[in-house]
Amino acid sequence: MAKYSRIEVFLKMKETGMVPLFYSSDTEVCKKIVKACYDGGARAFEFTNRGDFAHEVFAELSKHVKREMPEMAIGVGSVIDAGTASLYIQLGADFIVSPLLNPDMAKVCNRRKILWSPGCGSVSEINLAEELGCELVKIFPGSQVGGPEFVSAVKGPCPWSDLMPSGGVTPEYDNLKAWFKAGVTCVGLGSQLMKKEYIANNNYEGLTLKVQETIELIKIIKSEL
Repeated sequence: MAKYSRIEVFLKMKETGMVPLFYSSDTEVCKKIVKACYDGGARAFEFTNRGDFAHEVFAELSKHVKREMPEMAIGVGSVIDAGTASLYIQLGADFIVSPLLNPDMAKVCNRRKILWSPGCGSVSEINLAEELGCELVKIFPGSQVGGPEFVSAVKGPCPWSDLMPSGGVTPEYDNLKAWFKAGVTCVGLGSQLMKKEYIANNNYEGLTLKVQETIELIKIIKSEL
């Protein structure tokens, strides 16, 4: 079962301002990636449900994280239906992220007080997600639905909305500043953060430094706004 409630997970995401996301069919690589992010200061990590038998990888990863990285909330992304959400919750997911808005998933996650972050691309979808109990709405795909300008436009009439863009976010100052200035709560970072060369060169220390640098950049940006 989940170690952290949806509010606890939300606060971790808000505090660090970023959620690293990654998938590999190699459990040992996943463990090293999560540890590198943890050492860099990340306190929420999204394992993406992308490959065959991904749930088996997550089952081992979840046990490892809860044992070795006690402050890390570990969740699962790319979940599109209630059945898959239930499976991952049973395997210890602290939160569920989806590329789309499926009301059936809200029922499953809300019953267990699991943070559920559906992908939305319009004000109507965001409003429906919040009506269904969503604490943090994923803006997806971030750049394609309008980028920081879209977020800024949404926050005008809906200042209470907590938004997390994923897709089109990079760990550079200018890009991060544009998103946070627009009003996001946190950002999802995948391939732009998890460079292939870190794994190819077994350079997990490099990833740790990049995560640490990104979190520090976000703190600086927040202090400037």
